[in-house]
Amino acid sequence: MRHFGHIAPEVRQRLFHQEPCEFSADSPARLLSVALGATLYSPATRPRLADDIVKQTGRGVVSMVLCLEDSIGDEDVAAGEENLVQQFTELAGRGQEDLPLLFIRVRFPEQIPDLARRLGPAVRLLSGFVLPKFTEERGIPFLEALTVAEAASGRRLFAMPVLESPELMYRESRVETLEGIFRAVDKYRERVLAVRLGVTDFCSSYGLRRAPDMTAWDVQIVASVIADVVNMLGRADGTGFTVTGPVWEYFRVQERMFKPQLRRSPFLEGQAEELREALIEHAMDGLLREIALDQANGLMGKTCIHPSHVLPVHALSVVSHEEFSDAQDILRPERCGGGVLRSAYTNKMNEVKPHRAWAERTMLRAEVFGVAHEDIGFVDLLAAGIPD
Repeated sequence: MRHFGHIAPEVRQRLFHQEPCEFSADSPARLLSVALGATLYSPATRPRLADDIVKQTGRGVVSMVLCLEDSIGDEDVAAGEENLVQQFTELAGRGQEDLPLLFIRVRFPEQIPDLARRLGPAVRLLSGFVLPKFTEERGIPFLEALTVAEAASGRRLFAMPVLESPELMYRESRVETLEGIFRAVDKYRERVLAVRLGVTDFCSSYGLRRAPDMTAWDVQIVASVIADVVNMLGRADGTGFTVTGPVWEYFRVQERMFKPQLRRSPFLEGQAEELREALIEHAMDGLLREIALDQANGLMGKTCIHPSHVLPVHALSVVSHEEFSDAQDILRPERCGGGVLRSAYTNKMNEVKPHRAWAERTMLRAEVFGVAHEDIGFVDLLAAGIPD
């Protein structure tokens, strides 16, 4: 599979200076952690889940979480498990190879080896499990269960812990909790693909809910937690992990308090004013702003609960030609000794040593999401990727 693989090859050639790479569930973890992109959540109880997965594949989705936790009622867990087994078996029988990376969000550690066993041969479609309310104490049993399931199934299985516990919100316990989480994920580093943020649960601790014209970064008590998570778990010194962006809850806005946040000029240049209006109508201007702030603060990818959120995440993850040019210049072998140089776009300073980690991260994102042509912006990528 590949990002933007759902659009025609000739359209990709028009959009990309360097096209997104192909990857599979067997690709290196470092690449997959970035390739997750917009991870679409779906309740495990959906009766036509196999069809849904195939449909979303055709719309550019490359990672999905099938949820047995918060998205379904307590009384539906057994039925959800049974449905997952049936739907995975049906999906495996179709022989389709370009399916998204599929993860199951469980409630209890015991579900991990049990589901891996019940899936039988269809376990080959499974990439791993999402671990809820992760702390060191609660998380270690999940990671131990994952190790057991991996050995029994013969399948490489990843974990994606979700950080959403009140201990992370409360100032007096945050640092100790984060230190414990780091010990747990560091011990099982080869199995932890990414760390996810449960911002809805963070807000719940204080009875908060952000409005559609506010981002998670506007809720200061939430932003402080995310910043501390990135500080301790997202470092660029080789000890860090991919930390994904929080969920965006809205798909349509009936009434708004503040002005839309999308500037008109990029859409006029691309003759896409109708697209701008549609994005505003469906609360996407807030989503686009949050994605930009996620990336500026060290997050990669995003949890999504609606298919319409996927393309904006992917479009804003494409590396611009200017970013690519800067990263290439910084990483040239002859620059290894450091120094300062003017960018090829003659609009900024590139300082080799301080900007090196950024350049390396940018080149990995370029490999996964591609590099846009010099005259291509995110509006062009959005417009090209919208299904007919």
